[in-house]
Amino acid sequence: MAKKKRRLTTASGSPYAEDENMMTVGARGPALLQDYTLHEKMAHFNRERIPERVVHAKGTGAYGAFTVTNDITKYTRAKLFNKIGKQTRVFVRFSTVGGEKGSADSERDPRGFAVKFYTEDGNWDLVGNNTPVFFIKDAKKFDMFIHTQKRDPRTNCKSPTMMWDFWSLNPESLHQVMILMSDRGTPYTYRNMNGYGSHTFSFINKDNIRFWVKFHFKTMQGIKNFTGPEAAAMRGKDPDCAQRDLVEAIDKHNYPKWALKVQIMTEEQAKRFRWNPFDLTKVWPHKEYPLIDVGVMELNEIPENYFAEVEQSAFAPAHVVDGIGYSPDKMLQGRLLSYPDAHRYRLGANYEQIPVNKCPYEVSNYQRDGYMRVDGNGGSSPNYSPNSFDDIYIDKSYKEPGMQLDSSYADWYDRNAEGENDHYTQPGDLFRLMTDQDKKNTINNIVDSMKGIVGPKKDEIINLQLCHFFRADENLGMGIAKGLGVNPKEILQASKTAVH
Repeated sequence: MAKKKRRLTTASGSPYAEDENMMTVGARGPALLQDYTLHEKMAHFNRERIPERVVHAKGTGAYGAFTVTNDITKYTRAKLFNKIGKQTRVFVRFSTVGGEKGSADSERDPRGFAVKFYTEDGNWDLVGNNTPVFFIKDAKKFDMFIHTQKRDPRTNCKSPTMMWDFWSLNPESLHQVMILMSDRGTPYTYRNMNGYGSHTFSFINKDNIRFWVKFHFKTMQGIKNFTGPEAAAMRGKDPDCAQRDLVEAIDKHNYPKWALKVQIMTEEQAKRFRWNPFDLTKVWPHKEYPLIDVGVMELNEIPENYFAEVEQSAFAPAHVVDGIGYSPDKMLQGRLLSYPDAHRYRLGANYEQIPVNKCPYEVSNYQRDGYMRVDGNGGSSPNYSPNSFDDIYIDKSYKEPGMQLDSSYADWYDRNAEGENDHYTQPGDLFRLMTDQDKKNTINNIVDSMKGIVGPKKDEIINLQLCHFFRADENLGMGIAKGLGVNPKEILQASKTAVH
């Protein structure tokens, strides 16, 4: 059956007949102010671009389903996990982190991996990356770090000097730098990479017992990466390669899948763990805390309109559901505030009424007014609480158990104090786990990047960073030093005596 034709109208629904010619005084005369459709078209066009995301500006997204395959109800009472075979609709957005909306998909950069679960207890956003760690572990440094990944304020160009200067002065970054500079820093497609919640979160079970948890999405397509030269070539060949790949794969019914797994740590184990279990620059070794199967996520639907559903999608780690909670992770604590705040700035106070962000189940509260309120604004019901008129009630069965805190003073504690300053063991272990070819590629990628360091502080930055590499692994430091033409013996000696 043929689609019904629709009349052209203004945004208010008024049909109009002239869409290509403005009203003028004569064929060559000036325009008339009364040509409202001209003003409406141009005014809307001027506002078609909402503020770009400060980070994760370029990305792609798809809908799909998460299916439970293993019983984890002894760890969590979250309803989406309460039955094997249960399915929950999801929306996933993949992204690069540092580039603008027009940047290339194959840049060396972490990749965002954000999942929105539409559960009957509200939307749960698991907002992470394709890496299990991050460059910093305190949210107070986040803006400073991101500035180094953006453009130099003088040249307006990306600056290896800015990046390596920051990393050399923040050895906590070394673990993530090692991943970024390996070939995992340039994934072949979004389908061929893992995703991680990265932070430590908490599970709460039906007995109100809390467990610490880390989330891992393991790609079922297999890991595949560009080498450095291949990624550089792809930037010129197809800067939208990852976007195009996901759309084409799903259009061909080649639906990508990821296996969701978790690591579980008890509160007692956390007290004995040799590193801070809430440190975002550290992982939990799989031998000690093995991966537990949870379910499978499949993406099978490309949004009909990119702007409406991908550009306007908004994820926040603050959005958890009953049975899933936070942890004292200092980066997570900062993100709980900053992510929703970013969305309110970019999309408006009522961003959660946009269909892609809207909870498909019950939403009841006393929030009112603000830009783009489209849900009836509560009608005539009371906008205050408590009141004597409505039937909104507090369900105390959803109350979380209290979190036991120590008797420390509130203060500004050094995130790298004694006991929190081992920045080298895990990066060194990571390098030693690599194949010989991966080691070679990682060293070459680091050398290529560090060759871009310029300015009067060049030698100082290079030498300090080389000290970090030597302290992680001597062979790693040696390879990079040779690639940069630096005398490795001097750096090696300095790395053994340096204190950072």
